[in-house]
Amino acid sequence: MSNGSSITQFLLLAFADTQELQLLTFWLFLGIYLAALLGNGLIITAVACDHRLHTPMFFFLLNLSVLDLGSISTTLPKAMANSLWDNRAISYPGCAAQLFMLVFLVVAEYFLLTVMAYDRYVAICKPLHYGTLLGSRACVHMAAAAWGSAFLNAVLHTANTFSLPLCRGNALDQFFCEIPQILKLSCSDSYLREVGLLVVGACLVLGCFVFIVVSYVQILRAVLRIPSEQGRHKAFSTCLPHLAVVSLFVSTAMFAYLKPPSISSPSLDLVVSFLYSVVPPAVNPLIYSMRNQELKDALKKLIQSAVFQQQ
Repeated sequence: MSNGSSITQFLLLAFADTQELQLLTFWLFLGIYLAALLGNGLIITAVACDHRLHTPMFFFLLNLSVLDLGSISTTLPKAMANSLWDNRAISYPGCAAQLFMLVFLVVAEYFLLTVMAYDRYVAICKPLHYGTLLGSRACVHMAAAAWGSAFLNAVLHTANTFSLPLCRGNALDQFFCEIPQILKLSCSDSYLREVGLLVVGACLVLGCFVFIVVSYVQILRAVLRIPSEQGRHKAFSTCLPHLAVVSLFVSTAMFAYLKPPSISSPSLDLVVSFLYSVVPPAVNPLIYSMRNQELKDALKKLIQSAVFQQQ
């Protein structure tokens, strides 16, 4: 194969070798996917329907749930279909679309988590200015900036990656299409352009990470100055879910892409990629609903209303 145009499909990495294990994988994925749909769907509905949750924090949480639904829907349904039908193939356009959507949604989620750190910083460190700095228009602008910059990022990476000539087969060591796996198939030095874009993206990610860390250092200092134990507990309860989500998202992604080559193997790469691409969207609703009383009350009210209407 001399270039990418001669490739009509890619072969994804299978989770299991036997049909029985493939079916077991399908049911496991189906359970995780339904849990993610239910959890994120309940949060979206609760925030949209309950006027008490029409605040900046829950507006950003609604956006996060939409992104989580999108990201898990980009990878898991295809993996489930391949496991069910014992098939590894994904078409060339399908791979490009999957890579674009995954980059778009994951980058947008990371930018949104950075915005949410700013929201918590202003709420705790500058409460008197919260209404001014995080008015409805400012929140919409920040969310739009996260989505828009992620879209531009995804367009650049997808166009650059799929413009490379590919001559090293069509097998990917991953259960979904991602940039490093496509670059491994490239037979041209032009892949350095994409590497350059990845370095620029890594610098941007590092900048966001530093911003989040600095924000939480300031938040911690402010919380420790609160005289009452009840006040400190309330402040921590609004920050801990976001901090847990950021830690899960960043730690799994960093291990996936920065682990030493000496410990790398297809099976380990598969498990790690599953952890950072599938687990966060599934557990984020649980993390937020466990620590936030307002959200728990809204979800309880929503479920009771649904049950009452069916009776």
